[in-house]
Amino acid sequence: MKIAVCIKHVPEGAGRIDPGSKRLDRSGEGALNHFDANAVEEALRLKGDGEGEVVAVSMGPAKAADSLRKALAMGADRAVLVSDDAAAGSDLVATSKVLAGALARESADLVLFGQQASDADGAVLWAAVAERLRRPVVSQAAEVTVADGKVRVKRQTEFGYDVIEAPLPAVVAVSDAINEPRYPSLKGIMGAKKKPFDTLSVSDTGVDASEAGEAGSKTEVLALGTPAARGDARKIEGDADAAQAIVDFLAEKRLV
Repeated sequence: MKIAVCIKHVPEGAGRIDPGSKRLDRSGEGALNHFDANAVEEALRLKGDGEGEVVAVSMGPAKAADSLRKALAMGADRAVLVSDDAAAGSDLVATSKVLAGALARESADLVLFGQQASDADGAVLWAAVAERLRRPVVSQAAEVTVADGKVRVKRQTEFGYDVIEAPLPAVVAVSDAINEPRYPSLKGIMGAKKKPFDTLSVSDTGVDASEAGEAGSKTEVLALGTPAARGDARKIEGDADAAQAIVDFLAEKRLV
């Protein structure tokens, strides 16, 4: 079985919006999105010791290679990075089109995503890619098994769990409750340097440059603004009279 895992290289820390480009500033240090580490771990678990291949796929700047190398160090067999100036500024629509093109080249039986990315928390990219690939999709996976040409997913919901089966090929987005990602070993880190690593342009994915980046995006950030200032605040220090001061304040506001 061939499993493709889509991963994202995200900025470390809170992140910053560049006022000039009105896009997230990705010039600093970055790391593998932690939800995607769960997806890599699940792919490796499903492959086990049997035959098959785990391919890590990403779209981003050259620095995204660092996160792909971590996936290789964890145990993925091969990596594919779509890195092209033409893709800069891609929104969900353009990103899903390019990623779907890269995944179509791989013809994987199963495509895994992390549930969301820490820099955007959109939790919809996997659905958009599945729609473009015309494949069934299941999200919030807390358990995944594959047998008899089907994927069986135990899915987290507000009211418990659903169990959903879908025919392969399929797309599954995993939650961070599904497993505990392994730490790359020294042997894995050294071995990652020798594993196949392909870098693609947008055109290599079968997508025209006009359909990627800002040109292919359907959304636009028109302006940035600072949050509204908070109203007057009263600070109560943690001394012996603090509790009574809080009660008096609530009584003043007629909340008690």
